[in-house]
Amino acid sequence: MINTTKLSIITSLSPLDGRYANELTDVAPLFSELHLNLMRLAIEIEWLKTLAKEPKIKEIKPLTKQSLAYLCDIVACFEPKDAARIKEIEKKTNHDIKAIEYFLKEKLAANKTLRNHQEFVHFGCTSDDINNLSYALTMAKARDEILLPMMQKLITQLGKMAKSYAEIPMLSRTHGQAATPTTFGKELANFAYRLTRQFDYLFITPILGKFNGTVGNFNAMNAAYPEIDWPKIAQKFVEQLGLTWNPYTTQIEPHDWIAEYCDILARFNTILIGLCRDIWHYISIGYLKQKSISGEIGSSTMPHKINPIDFENAEGNLGLANALLAHFSNKLPISRWQRDLSDSTVMRNLGVAIGHSILAYKAIEKGLNKLTVDSVVLKKDLDGHWEVLAEAIQTVMRRFNVEAPYEQMKALTRGQKVNKTVLHTFIKKLNVPQKVKQKLLKLTPDSYIGKAKELTKKIGETFS
Repeated sequence: MINTTKLSIITSLSPLDGRYANELTDVAPLFSELHLNLMRLAIEIEWLKTLAKEPKIKEIKPLTKQSLAYLCDIVACFEPKDAARIKEIEKKTNHDIKAIEYFLKEKLAANKTLRNHQEFVHFGCTSDDINNLSYALTMAKARDEILLPMMQKLITQLGKMAKSYAEIPMLSRTHGQAATPTTFGKELANFAYRLTRQFDYLFITPILGKFNGTVGNFNAMNAAYPEIDWPKIAQKFVEQLGLTWNPYTTQIEPHDWIAEYCDILARFNTILIGLCRDIWHYISIGYLKQKSISGEIGSSTMPHKINPIDFENAEGNLGLANALLAHFSNKLPISRWQRDLSDSTVMRNLGVAIGHSILAYKAIEKGLNKLTVDSVVLKKDLDGHWEVLAEAIQTVMRRFNVEAPYEQMKALTRGQKVNKTVLHTFIKKLNVPQKVKQKLLKLTPDSYIGKAKELTKKIGETFS
């Protein structure tokens, strides 16, 4: 039996902390228990500082420069041994926020100037006043410093590839069947545009915070100091943290913004799942080649294979992320009456969904860097499907009021092998102007791409 009491990369329960730990060195610390407790501690201290500034609270003296520096150092110098002390206290309290409060009181008790401020730690608060702001700041940091930069990097990569391949004609496949040609660049441009919309939504999504006591009415604060405008103070407190004030809550911040955040991230991920599957299929039919990496093995028994593992791994991680994101979105905005605790363990897994998303983004970036377009294969496929020009021919026939254009082309092409000769014979007999006939005769599957080049280059300008 392997001893797993000491966790390591090879003994961890989750692959995020094991196999993929080195890929998530930015994400893991941010969503760790250590960081959560640091954020909670910082919020408690900021609230104490806010109370000390209020002139109507006579029982707490204004903080001196030395006191402010001492409080600042508690956060700045927070280290694992402090987190361990909090966990030690929690063993007795069986309450994580109360453990933070008692830890901070211990720190104040050790300072003569701040000793009398102890009972103003967690003054008028409920646990979620501290928790909701801690998670909000963490999710904001994850979005601004990790997710958005990586999302932008992927979008830019796709945009540049779209511009590079803007003029490479490619047979479309609608319902899996040969269809009107496009360009490979245009197909990438579609994804870049769709991803950009979700990026923009996530960028502007407000992250809310509340600080209004046990059931959202400032009951305890108002009982102690009815002369103070607590909603005004609380709003300023939340907004100075860079969050959007939520004035109407129960005991907890209702998490609607988390659902919005998760829904947008899930849509971004869903678009990427579509990209991964499309790329996978393009590789399988030879449209795309993957660079051979020295030392890599595609199959344990078939030496020739270069499997599209980056896109497969990405698809798997995106699916895991979205399963969690959907649960967060469906579950977190619901609480029984004014409070239940079923959101607590769920919230602790927010970083897991983000971790799987980041793994996917990195895999896609890696996979895209390995790709090259096989123009020869694309050209051969187009040359084998002259029937795709039936759409163009019947549409021109409509313009010149030729009888039953769609039906004529259907009879000529549907379920039959059509080549250049067959189509040209048909075109020459058409009752349309000679100049129009000449244009139709010059049309080929690889030139019938409409405005694909122009559309692709237009979006490509954004990424040049």
